[in-house]
Amino acid sequence: MSSHTAAVEFKQVTKNYGSGNVLQNFDLIIPGGKIITIIGPSGCGKTTLLKMINRLIEPEHGTVLVEGRSVSSLDSVALRRNIGYVIQQIGLFPHMTIEQNISIVPRLKGEKKKELVARTEELLQLIGLNPEQYRSRYPHELSGGQQQRIGVARALAANPSIILMDEPFSALDPISRIQLQKELINLNERVKKTIVFVTHDIDEALKIADLVVLLKDGEIIQTGSPSDLLDQPANDFVREFLGAERFAQYSI
Repeated sequence: MSSHTAAVEFKQVTKNYGSGNVLQNFDLIIPGGKIITIIGPSGCGKTTLLKMINRLIEPEHGTVLVEGRSVSSLDSVALRRNIGYVIQQIGLFPHMTIEQNISIVPRLKGEKKKELVARTEELLQLIGLNPEQYRSRYPHELSGGQQQRIGVARALAANPSIILMDEPFSALDPISRIQLQKELINLNERVKKTIVFVTHDIDEALKIADLVVLLKDGEIIQTGSPSDLLDQPANDFVREFLGAERFAQYSI
């Protein structure tokens, strides 16, 4: 795969928090326009990887490239404004309306009021919330699932090519969660963003991913489509981690 098709690339990245390396000489190419899920046991480096992409964490050694440019050479504030970020604690601003919440980054970038209104409308429709009904509401007037949708809309507002998602649906009830997983898949068929999605939920990872990256102790054990991992698990760890019942389920 040529570097041109890589949205994000890790080259020989090492990260150490003082108690040993979380990542060592780590290499990974993340292709553009797809949903990539990162899974693995707790402490395997999932969130560290994610936060290196937008420079919330800096590596000791190695290079992280975003669209061919080393992130260490980019201004961190500008970099973060050009990468969408959705986390479990949505972090909507309680005293701002939904419209103000969604349009905050483009507003900081100096976009015109008229463009912001149009963008908000378009995004609310995209996430399935009626703009007339929702744009003037405040976060506390929305359900958890609706708030998380606003979080996704806000991440899309500055039209980034890359969106990072760290356990974004894990606080939701199962029904909302399944609904948002489906919506994310449908949404990305339309908007074609590179979505790097960290989750503890194996079913979620397999359901939404174009590509799964399975980590253990900061190393990639296997990467491939969900069916690659289920049809050809690389070793016993993959089989154990995904669980026998899933292999049974997918082979029916």
